[in-house]
Amino acid sequence: MRRDFPAIDAAQRHDAAARRPLHLGGRAVGSVAAGALPALRAHAPWLQERDDGALDTALHGAALDAAFAATHAALRAQGLITGWRDETYAIVPAWGAPVLARIERAAARFWGTLTFGAHANGYVAGPDGRPSHLWIAQRSPHKATDPGQFDNLIGGGVPHGQTPFETLVREGWEEAGLAADLVRRATRGRVIDLQRALPDCAGHGLQREQLFVYDLALPPGLQPCNQDGEVASLQRLPVAEALALAAGDTMTVDAALATLDFALRWRLLGEREHAALTARTAGLFGAMPD
Repeated sequence: MRRDFPAIDAAQRHDAAARRPLHLGGRAVGSVAAGALPALRAHAPWLQERDDGALDTALHGAALDAAFAATHAALRAQGLITGWRDETYAIVPAWGAPVLARIERAAARFWGTLTFGAHANGYVAGPDGRPSHLWIAQRSPHKATDPGQFDNLIGGGVPHGQTPFETLVREGWEEAGLAADLVRRATRGRVIDLQRALPDCAGHGLQREQLFVYDLALPPGLQPCNQDGEVASLQRLPVAEALALAAGDTMTVDAALATLDFALRWRLLGEREHAALTARTAGLFGAMPD
């Protein structure tokens, strides 16, 4: 049976020509929608437009952080930065690289800067030791992002000062009521490379994210329980049913891809479908860094 998995195509769907590169410290770190340039000319005088179209600045350190904060306040007032979180994200050119600036989480989509996420496929094994069921969450209808969509058991953004694994442990309790000792048993999967246009930030948003995927084996009798009110329900589904959700359009793109990564690594699909989806996802899934 052929399944579409629209999340594969969505993962890299964006118009690079419609954005202008953002440079900090001499390094490319993001991009800004061309349509947002008038607002930046008014509210980010610390940015210079180079002859090649890129945006650059001589500011660094605390002065750069303060400049970003002032610009974000103005852009938020104009509705160009939405979903304010009061969480700090770092601007880095790559995972593990030195931090070039610190910004509000919601602004990362406006600037198209690299962010990081951590997801876990919570599964129950059958008598043969292979996954037989997956725990699937349904997001609260009140969530600002992807309300009511299906999701992985654990998933969240990695704030400044945490590693993806530390985020996984924290979110394991908040989203599923799982003890830290249990979540620390999670095993490494792969990293998913996302770069897709989003309606965030008045249509100027870009999700440029590396999603760290883990597998977490759970005891058959365990019942996860959401703690933070951001999950409407948690259900344990046979693998085939969970994959059917991931192959459709009712699961978040991030979660659908994390579920597909799980299925490919565990070889849960038929050989022909496995080969076809491996080819379609070439370059999308990469090795997890140490």
